Amino acid sequence: MNYSTYFENAKKATRDLIILSKEKVNAVLSDLAEALVNNTASILLENEKDLAKMPIEDPKYDRLKLTATRIVDIANDVRNVGNLISPLNEVLSEKILENGLDLKKIRVPLGVVGVIYEARPNVTADVFSLCFKTGNVAVLKGGSDAEFSNLAITKVIHGVLAAHNINLDVLTLLPAERAATEALLKARGFVDVLIPRGSQSLITYVREHSKIPVIETGAGIVHTYFDESGDLEKGKAIIFNAKTRRVSVCNSLDCVLIHEQRLGDLAELLSPLADGKVELFADERSFNILESSYPSNLLNLAQTEHFGIEFLSLKLAVKIVENLDEALDHIAVHSSKHSEAIISENAEHITRFLNNVDAAAVYANASTGFTDGAQFGLGAEIGISTQKLHARGPMGLEELTSYKWVVRGDGQVRK
Repeated sequence: MNYSTYFENAKKATRDLIILSKEKVNAVLSDLAEALVNNTASILLENEKDLAKMPIEDPKYDRLKLTATRIVDIANDVRNVGNLISPLNEVLSEKILENGLDLKKIRVPLGVVGVIYEARPNVTADVFSLCFKTGNVAVLKGGSDAEFSNLAITKVIHGVLAAHNINLDVLTLLPAERAATEALLKARGFVDVLIPRGSQSLITYVREHSKIPVIETGAGIVHTYFDESGDLEKGKAIIFNAKTRRVSVCNSLDCVLIHEQRLGDLAELLSPLADGKVELFADERSFNILESSYPSNLLNLAQTEHFGIEFLSLKLAVKIVENLDEALDHIAVHSSKHSEAIISENAEHITRFLNNVDAAAVYANASTGFTDGAQFGLGAEIGISTQKLHARGPMGLEELTSYKWVVRGDGQVRK
């Protein structure tokens, strides 16, 4: 198949999109939110076809699964994006030079945004809404696991665009076949930036093979350190929430580090996890402590490979550390720079942790489950960037813009 037509049409559509009024953009997103809910039955029917192809024990199953409630949540995110103030044409700085030239630095769209993603049908609506709000054309390449779901959501989006007489090429969903991925990776000159969302293997592959700039939305290898002064009740609630709220997402907790002076509280600290059927991989000292209290069928002696892994399931590593310094050292080695947390009542330790840990989001006495565009007030997110160039953390409207210099003169020439 020749994919060049997809990319050429997407590039041309940027000129149609940039002239839309803010009122038109907001009206489309409002109508889309309503249309998604109205088409719940047909979307769920297609989602069932995808679910039937995937084993329920697959960590991606929960991300793939849609429900009526989840579709309402997706619609609400679309509506929230519509209600946000557009960053386009914001004047970032301005000045008049001695020669009279008037310089303004203003926000503009990135252009054509390509997104490669796995079994996450919500991404289809999220990416479209954020790109559309910021004047960007979206070229999406979903995985075969979510093929029917992505097609169903795209059909709804295209229906709303058609009703508003807007070029349907502002959203392109490429075929689910692998060849489309290879074509997108090479679409230099047509796609301005590429954002992979999915497993570490997907992200690594895109980074190593893309011919166009990549913003990495990395895997989440997430730690929570329970300090010597940590509050036990806060710790129990935070750790349980961070691990069990939704295990298949990138902000889910993967490793608990506990100060050795709090070993007497270890069993109680982790006791709620047993009710949640969380399987532990504990280092030798914590294993010996937990052996008498934690269910034996859920307790394992940790191996080296259990530290520095994104489980995406009801599994959790546990390690005892001598002090804050050892916790910081462990996180520095094993973190994916996504989200990291400390539970402590020591203000000095909290400050050291927040300043020292190199991650997109760092927390004190709160669940890492909050690392999310909607939770951060961004309406939705196009991904959570774990790199440092251009964007970091949940990427919303501002992160989908660049800037240009607008220069107004009255006949000036340079000597």
